[in-house]
Amino acid sequence: MVSEISWQLLKQATILGLAPVLCNEVDLLDLSRQTKKVSDKKIIINVSGVHFELTESLVQRYPSTLLGSVEREYFYDNINNEYFFDRDPELFRYILTYYQHGKLHFPKNICISAFENELKYFSILSDNLSDCCYESFIDHSKDIEQRLEDDKKTFAQYKSLTVNNNVKFREKLWTMFENPEENSAAYMIYYTTGFFIIISVLSNMAETIPYADGKLKDVFPLRTYGDKYANIFFCIDTACVLIFTIEYISRLYASPSRCKYMRSVMAIIDLTAVLPYYISLIVPAGLQFSGSLVTLRVFRVFRIFKFSRHSQGLRILGYTLKSCAEELGFLLFSLTLVVIIFATVIYYIEKFDENSSFYSIPDASWYTIVTMTTLG
Repeated sequence: MVSEISWQLLKQATILGLAPVLCNEVDLLDLSRQTKKVSDKKIIINVSGVHFELTESLVQRYPSTLLGSVEREYFYDNINNEYFFDRDPELFRYILTYYQHGKLHFPKNICISAFENELKYFSILSDNLSDCCYESFIDHSKDIEQRLEDDKKTFAQYKSLTVNNNVKFREKLWTMFENPEENSAAYMIYYTTGFFIIISVLSNMAETIPYADGKLKDVFPLRTYGDKYANIFFCIDTACVLIFTIEYISRLYASPSRCKYMRSVMAIIDLTAVLPYYISLIVPAGLQFSGSLVTLRVFRVFRIFKFSRHSQGLRILGYTLKSCAEELGFLLFSLTLVVIIFATVIYYIEKFDENSSFYSIPDASWYTIVTMTTLG
Protein backbone atom coordinates (compact mmCIF):
# COMPACT_ATOMS: atom_id res chain seq x y z
CA MET A 1 0.00 0.00 0.00
CA VAL A 2 2.75 2.35 0.96
CA SER A 3 4.67 1.50 -2.14
CA GLU A 4 1.62 2.20 -4.31
CA ILE A 5 1.11 5.62 -2.71
CA SER A 6 4.77 6.40 -3.19
CA TRP A 7 4.51 5.46 -6.81
CA GLN A 8 1.54 7.76 -7.37
CA LEU A 9 3.35 10.66 -5.67
CA LEU A 10 6.45 10.04 -7.73
CA LYS A 11 4.38 9.89 -10.91
CA GLN A 12 2.64 13.19 -10.14
CA ALA A 13 5.92 14.86 -9.28
CA THR A 14 7.49 13.64 -12.47
CA ILE A 15 4.59 14.90 -14.53
CA LEU A 16 4.63 18.26 -12.77
CA GLY A 17 8.38 18.55 -13.20
CA LEU A 18 8.30 17.85 -16.92
CA ALA A 19 5.28 20.02 -17.58
CA PRO A 20 7.31 23.19 -18.41
CA VAL A 21 9.46 21.22 -20.83
CA LEU A 22 6.43 19.73 -22.54
CA CYS A 23 4.78 23.14 -22.74
CA ASN A 24 7.92 24.64 -24.34
CA GLU A 25 8.06 21.87 -26.94
CA VAL A 26 4.42 22.40 -27.80
CA ASP A 27 4.98 26.16 -28.15
CA LEU A 28 8.00 25.63 -30.41
CA LEU A 29 6.04 23.19 -32.54
CA ASP A 30 3.20 25.69 -32.92
CA LEU A 31 5.67 28.45 -33.74
CA SER A 32 7.41 26.35 -36.42
CA ARG A 33 4.05 25.48 -37.92
CA GLN A 34 3.08 29.13 -37.99
CA THR A 35 6.41 30.09 -39.56
CA LYS A 36 6.07 27.37 -42.15
CA LYS A 37 2.53 28.47 -42.80
CA VAL A 38 3.66 32.04 -43.39
CA SER A 39 6.61 31.03 -45.62
CA ASP A 40 4.43 28.69 -47.67
CA LYS A 41 1.70 31.26 -48.06
CA LYS A 42 0.71 31.57 -51.70
CA ILE A 43 0.85 34.92 -53.44
CA ILE A 44 -1.43 35.40 -56.42
CA ILE A 45 -0.06 37.81 -59.01
CA ASN A 46 -2.29 39.09 -61.80
CA VAL A 47 -0.28 40.36 -64.77
CA SER A 48 -2.71 41.94 -67.25
CA GLY A 49 -5.26 39.20 -66.66
CA VAL A 50 -2.82 36.26 -66.54
CA HIS A 51 -2.52 34.77 -63.05
CA PHE A 52 0.70 33.47 -61.53
CA GLU A 53 1.27 31.88 -58.12
CA LEU A 54 4.33 32.24 -55.93
CA THR A 55 5.11 31.39 -52.33
CA GLU A 56 6.18 33.97 -49.78
CA SER A 57 9.47 32.15 -49.23
CA LEU A 58 10.46 32.57 -52.89
CA VAL A 59 10.04 36.32 -53.03
CA GLN A 60 11.62 36.83 -49.61
CA ARG A 61 14.90 35.55 -51.02
CA TYR A 62 15.22 38.76 -53.01
CA PRO A 63 14.25 41.64 -50.70
CA SER A 64 15.80 44.24 -53.01
CA THR A 65 13.32 43.45 -55.80
CA LEU A 66 9.79 44.78 -56.15
CA LEU A 67 8.01 41.55 -55.26
CA GLY A 68 10.31 40.86 -52.33
CA SER A 69 9.98 44.30 -50.73
CA VAL A 70 7.16 46.08 -48.93
CA GLU A 71 6.54 48.16 -52.06
CA ARG A 72 4.63 45.17 -53.34
CA GLU A 73 1.72 46.14 -51.11
CA TYR A 74 1.02 49.21 -53.26
CA PHE A 75 -0.25 46.83 -55.95
CA TYR A 76 -2.47 44.74 -53.66
CA ASP A 77 -6.12 44.35 -54.68
CA ASN A 78 -8.23 43.86 -51.56
CA ILE A 79 -11.31 42.82 -53.52
CA ASN A 80 -9.70 39.98 -55.47
CA ASN A 81 -7.04 39.24 -52.84
CA GLU A 82 -4.21 39.45 -55.38
CA TYR A 83 -1.43 41.71 -56.62
CA PHE A 84 -2.16 43.37 -59.95
CA PHE A 85 0.53 44.54 -62.38
CA ASP A 86 -0.29 46.14 -65.72
CA ARG A 87 2.71 44.60 -67.49
CA ASP A 88 3.46 42.13 -70.28
CA PRO A 89 2.62 38.58 -69.10
CA GLU A 90 4.97 36.98 -71.63
CA LEU A 91 7.94 38.88 -70.24
CA PHE A 92 6.83 38.24 -66.67
CA ARG A 93 7.38 34.52 -67.21
CA TYR A 94 11.11 35.23 -67.32
CA ILE A 95 10.80 37.32 -64.15
CA LEU A 96 9.02 34.39 -62.51
CA THR A 97 11.83 32.05 -63.56
CA TYR A 98 14.29 34.33 -61.80
CA TYR A 99 12.41 34.04 -58.50
CA GLN A 100 12.16 30.27 -58.87
CA HIS A 101 15.72 29.47 -59.94
CA GLY A 102 17.73 32.60 -59.13
CA LYS A 103 18.91 33.16 -62.71
CA LEU A 104 17.59 35.32 -65.52
CA HIS A 105 17.24 34.08 -69.08
CA PHE A 106 17.12 36.47 -72.02
CA PRO A 107 14.48 35.75 -74.71
CA LYS A 108 16.11 36.36 -78.10
CA ASN A 109 12.76 36.77 -79.87
CA ILE A 110 11.73 39.74 -77.69
CA CYS A 111 12.86 43.36 -77.94
CA ILE A 112 15.79 43.94 -75.63
CA SER A 113 14.53 47.41 -74.68
CA ALA A 114 11.22 45.94 -73.50
CA PHE A 115 13.09 43.28 -71.53
CA GLU A 116 15.31 45.90 -69.87
CA ASN A 117 12.23 47.96 -68.97
CA GLU A 118 10.70 44.94 -67.23
CA LEU A 119 13.90 44.34 -65.27
CA LYS A 120 13.98 47.97 -64.22
CA TYR A 121 10.30 47.91 -63.24
CA PHE A 122 10.72 44.87 -60.99
CA SER A 123 14.06 46.18 -59.64
CA ILE A 124 16.09 43.25 -60.97
CA LEU A 125 19.68 43.80 -62.08
CA SER A 126 20.82 42.50 -65.46
CA ASP A 127 23.93 41.14 -63.70
CA ASN A 128 21.75 38.20 -62.63
CA LEU A 129 21.60 36.95 -66.22
CA SER A 130 22.59 33.34 -66.68
CA ASP A 131 25.91 32.60 -68.36
CA CYS A 132 24.13 31.01 -71.32
CA CYS A 133 22.30 34.27 -72.11
CA TYR A 134 24.72 36.96 -70.95
CA GLU A 135 26.79 37.18 -74.15
CA SER A 136 23.69 37.37 -76.34
CA PHE A 137 22.25 40.09 -74.11
CA ILE A 138 25.44 42.16 -74.34
CA ASP A 139 25.58 41.79 -78.14
CA HIS A 140 21.97 42.96 -78.50
CA SER A 141 22.65 45.89 -76.17
CA LYS A 142 25.63 46.97 -78.26
CA ASP A 143 23.56 46.80 -81.45
CA ILE A 144 20.88 49.03 -79.94
CA GLU A 145 23.46 51.50 -78.66
CA GLN A 146 25.10 51.63 -82.09
CA ARG A 147 21.78 52.33 -83.82
CA LEU A 148 20.90 55.06 -81.35
CA GLU A 149 24.34 56.58 -81.77
CA ASP A 150 23.95 56.56 -85.56
CA ASP A 151 20.57 58.27 -85.27
CA LYS A 152 22.02 60.93 -82.97
CA LYS A 153 24.88 61.61 -85.37
CA THR A 154 22.48 61.80 -88.31
CA PHE A 155 20.33 64.53 -86.79
CA ALA A 156 22.96 66.27 -84.65
CA GLN A 157 23.85 68.69 -87.44
CA TYR A 158 20.44 70.33 -87.30
CA LYS A 159 20.95 71.48 -83.71
CA SER A 160 23.86 73.73 -84.67
CA LEU A 161 22.07 75.33 -87.63
CA THR A 162 20.01 78.50 -87.44
CA VAL A 163 16.32 77.72 -87.70
CA ASN A 164 15.05 79.27 -90.92
CA ASN A 165 12.75 78.30 -93.75
CA ASN A 166 15.55 76.71 -95.78
CA VAL A 167 16.68 74.51 -92.90
CA LYS A 168 13.10 73.55 -92.09
CA PHE A 169 12.52 72.50 -95.69
CA ARG A 170 15.74 70.45 -95.76
CA GLU A 171 14.83 68.80 -92.48
CA LYS A 172 11.35 67.92 -93.72
CA LEU A 173 12.76 66.57 -96.98
CA TRP A 174 15.36 64.46 -95.17
CA THR A 175 12.72 63.13 -92.78
CA MET A 176 10.53 62.16 -95.72
CA PHE A 177 13.39 60.14 -97.22
CA GLU A 178 14.45 58.47 -93.98
CA ASN A 179 11.01 57.96 -92.39
CA PRO A 180 8.39 56.91 -94.96
CA GLU A 181 5.76 56.68 -92.20
CA GLU A 182 5.95 60.45 -91.71
CA ASN A 183 3.10 61.34 -94.09
CA SER A 184 1.40 60.35 -97.35
CA ALA A 185 3.94 62.23 -99.48
CA ALA A 186 6.77 60.27 -97.87
CA TYR A 187 4.91 57.04 -98.59
CA MET A 188 4.49 58.06 -102.23
CA ILE A 189 8.23 58.76 -102.59
CA TYR A 190 9.04 55.48 -100.87
CA TYR A 191 6.86 53.29 -103.11
CA THR A 192 7.69 55.22 -106.30
CA THR A 193 11.41 54.72 -105.78
CA GLY A 194 10.89 51.06 -104.93
CA PHE A 195 8.78 50.56 -108.06
CA PHE A 196 11.47 52.01 -110.34
CA ILE A 197 14.13 49.88 -108.65
CA ILE A 198 12.13 46.77 -109.51
CA ILE A 199 11.53 47.96 -113.08
CA SER A 200 15.22 48.72 -113.53
CA VAL A 201 16.37 45.32 -112.27
CA LEU A 202 13.81 43.44 -114.37
CA SER A 203 14.71 45.50 -117.44
CA ASN A 204 18.41 44.72 -117.05
CA MET A 205 17.57 41.03 -116.87
CA ALA A 206 15.09 41.01 -119.75
CA GLU A 207 17.37 42.74 -122.24
CA THR A 208 19.91 39.90 -121.99
CA ILE A 209 17.45 37.18 -123.08
CA PRO A 210 18.57 35.73 -126.46
CA TYR A 211 16.34 36.44 -129.43
CA ALA A 212 16.42 34.20 -132.50
CA ASP A 213 13.91 33.91 -135.36
CA GLY A 214 15.33 30.73 -136.90
CA LYS A 215 17.98 32.39 -139.05
CA LEU A 216 20.24 33.20 -136.13
CA LYS A 217 20.28 29.88 -134.31
CA ASP A 218 23.85 29.09 -135.34
CA VAL A 219 25.09 32.66 -135.18
CA PHE A 220 27.29 33.71 -132.28
CA PRO A 221 26.82 35.88 -130.40
CA LEU A 222 23.04 35.64 -130.51
CA ARG A 223 20.94 38.76 -130.70
CA THR A 224 19.11 39.67 -127.52
CA TYR A 225 15.84 41.40 -126.85
CA GLY A 226 17.94 44.36 -125.79
CA ASP A 227 19.20 44.58 -129.38
CA LYS A 228 15.76 44.16 -130.95
CA TYR A 229 13.94 46.60 -128.68
CA ALA A 230 16.86 48.90 -127.97
CA ASN A 231 14.74 52.07 -128.00
CA ILE A 232 12.21 50.68 -125.52
CA PHE A 233 14.88 49.52 -123.09
CA PHE A 234 16.70 52.84 -123.48
CA CYS A 235 13.53 54.75 -122.55
CA ILE A 236 12.96 52.51 -119.52
CA ASP A 237 16.56 52.93 -118.41
CA THR A 238 16.35 56.70 -118.93
CA ALA A 239 13.21 56.97 -116.80
CA CYS A 240 14.75 54.88 -114.00
CA VAL A 241 18.03 56.78 -114.04
CA LEU A 242 16.14 60.08 -114.00
CA ILE A 243 14.28 59.04 -110.84
CA PHE A 244 17.48 57.76 -109.21
CA THR A 245 19.32 60.97 -110.09
CA ILE A 246 16.59 63.14 -108.61
CA GLU A 247 16.65 61.00 -105.47
CA TYR A 248 20.43 61.27 -105.16
CA ILE A 249 20.49 65.05 -105.65
CA SER A 250 17.58 65.53 -103.24
CA ARG A 251 19.24 63.42 -100.56
CA LEU A 252 22.51 65.27 -101.07
CA TYR A 253 20.72 68.61 -100.74
CA ALA A 254 18.73 67.61 -97.64
CA SER A 255 21.50 65.73 -95.86
CA PRO A 256 22.61 67.26 -92.53
CA SER A 257 26.23 66.65 -93.53
CA ARG A 258 26.77 66.50 -97.28
CA CYS A 259 30.40 65.40 -97.12
CA LYS A 260 29.56 62.59 -94.73
CA TYR A 261 26.63 61.51 -96.89
CA MET A 262 28.77 61.39 -100.06
CA ARG A 263 31.20 59.06 -98.26
CA SER A 264 28.44 56.75 -97.03
CA VAL A 265 27.93 53.30 -98.54
CA MET A 266 24.38 54.00 -99.71
CA ALA A 267 25.41 57.21 -101.48
CA ILE A 268 28.19 55.35 -103.31
CA ILE A 269 25.67 52.69 -104.36
CA ASP A 270 23.27 55.38 -105.61
CA LEU A 271 26.03 57.03 -107.61
CA THR A 272 27.30 53.74 -109.03
CA ALA A 273 23.78 52.86 -110.15
CA VAL A 274 23.50 55.88 -112.47
CA LEU A 275 27.10 56.45 -113.64
CA PRO A 276 27.07 53.75 -116.38
CA TYR A 277 24.11 55.44 -118.06
CA TYR A 278 25.72 58.89 -118.22
CA ILE A 279 29.07 57.47 -119.33
CA SER A 280 27.34 55.59 -122.16
CA LEU A 281 25.86 58.91 -123.33
CA ILE A 282 29.26 60.58 -123.38
CA VAL A 283 31.14 57.75 -125.11
CA PRO A 284 30.85 57.83 -128.94
CA ALA A 285 28.55 55.30 -130.59
CA GLY A 286 31.46 53.40 -132.13
CA LEU A 287 32.87 52.59 -128.71
CA GLN A 288 29.58 51.50 -127.14
CA PHE A 289 30.59 47.85 -127.17
CA SER A 290 34.19 48.24 -126.12
CA GLY A 291 35.39 45.97 -123.34
CA SER A 292 35.75 48.69 -120.73
CA LEU A 293 32.25 50.09 -121.31
CA VAL A 294 30.63 46.66 -121.25
CA THR A 295 32.42 46.00 -117.98
CA LEU A 296 31.15 49.29 -116.61
CA ARG A 297 27.58 48.35 -117.49
CA VAL A 298 27.91 45.44 -115.08
CA PHE A 299 27.75 47.99 -112.27
CA ARG A 300 24.09 48.53 -113.07
CA VAL A 301 23.43 45.44 -111.02
CA PHE A 302 24.27 47.54 -107.95
CA ARG A 303 20.82 49.07 -108.27
CA ILE A 304 19.47 46.00 -106.54
CA PHE A 305 21.32 47.09 -103.39
CA LYS A 306 19.09 50.15 -103.27
CA PHE A 307 16.48 47.79 -101.84
CA SER A 308 18.43 47.77 -98.58
CA ARG A 309 17.29 51.34 -97.96
CA HIS A 310 13.66 50.35 -98.51
CA SER A 311 13.70 47.09 -96.56
CA GLN A 312 13.92 47.00 -92.78
CA GLY A 313 14.74 43.30 -92.93
CA LEU A 314 17.81 43.92 -95.10
CA ARG A 315 18.99 46.66 -92.76
CA ILE A 316 18.62 44.31 -89.80
CA LEU A 317 20.57 41.69 -91.75
CA GLY A 318 23.33 44.25 -92.31
CA TYR A 319 23.50 45.10 -88.60
CA THR A 320 23.53 41.38 -87.77
CA LEU A 321 26.42 40.66 -90.13
CA LYS A 322 28.29 43.64 -88.74
CA SER A 323 27.82 42.51 -85.14
CA CYS A 324 28.81 38.92 -86.03
CA ALA A 325 31.84 39.90 -88.11
CA GLU A 326 34.28 38.47 -85.57
CA GLU A 327 32.48 35.11 -85.37
CA LEU A 328 32.15 34.91 -89.17
CA GLY A 329 35.85 35.69 -89.54
CA PHE A 330 36.74 32.88 -87.16
CA LEU A 331 34.44 30.50 -89.07
CA LEU A 332 36.12 31.44 -92.36
CA PHE A 333 39.55 30.99 -90.79
CA SER A 334 38.60 27.53 -89.49
CA LEU A 335 37.22 26.54 -92.89
CA THR A 336 40.43 27.70 -94.56
CA LEU A 337 42.54 25.58 -92.23
CA VAL A 338 40.45 22.48 -92.95
CA VAL A 339 40.60 23.10 -96.71
CA ILE A 340 44.39 23.49 -96.68
CA ILE A 341 44.88 20.33 -94.61
CA PHE A 342 42.67 18.10 -96.75
CA ALA A 343 43.90 19.63 -100.02
CA THR A 344 47.49 18.90 -99.03
CA VAL A 345 46.63 15.32 -98.11
CA ILE A 346 44.75 14.75 -101.40
CA TYR A 347 47.56 16.27 -103.48
CA TYR A 348 50.32 14.09 -102.01
CA ILE A 349 48.17 10.95 -102.19
CA GLU A 350 47.42 11.54 -105.91
CA LYS A 351 50.82 13.00 -106.77
CA PHE A 352 52.31 9.86 -108.34
CA ASP A 353 49.14 8.88 -110.20
CA GLU A 354 49.44 9.62 -113.92
CA ASN A 355 45.69 10.15 -114.27
CA SER A 356 45.50 12.51 -111.33
CA SER A 357 43.57 15.74 -111.84
CA PHE A 358 45.27 17.48 -108.94
CA TYR A 359 48.32 19.19 -110.35
CA SER A 360 48.81 21.42 -107.33
CA ILE A 361 47.47 22.06 -103.85
CA PRO A 362 45.22 24.92 -105.11
CA ASP A 363 43.63 22.44 -107.57
CA ALA A 364 42.97 20.08 -104.70
CA SER A 365 41.68 23.00 -102.63
CA TRP A 366 38.87 23.65 -105.08
CA TYR A 367 37.87 19.98 -104.98
CA THR A 368 37.93 20.11 -101.17
CA ILE A 369 35.74 23.22 -101.05
CA VAL A 370 33.05 21.89 -103.37
CA THR A 371 33.07 18.57 -101.50
CA MET A 372 32.81 20.13 -98.03
CA THR A 373 30.02 22.46 -99.11
CA THR A 374 28.22 19.59 -100.92
CA LEU A 375 28.36 21.50 -104.22
CA GLY A 376 30.06 18.59 -105.96
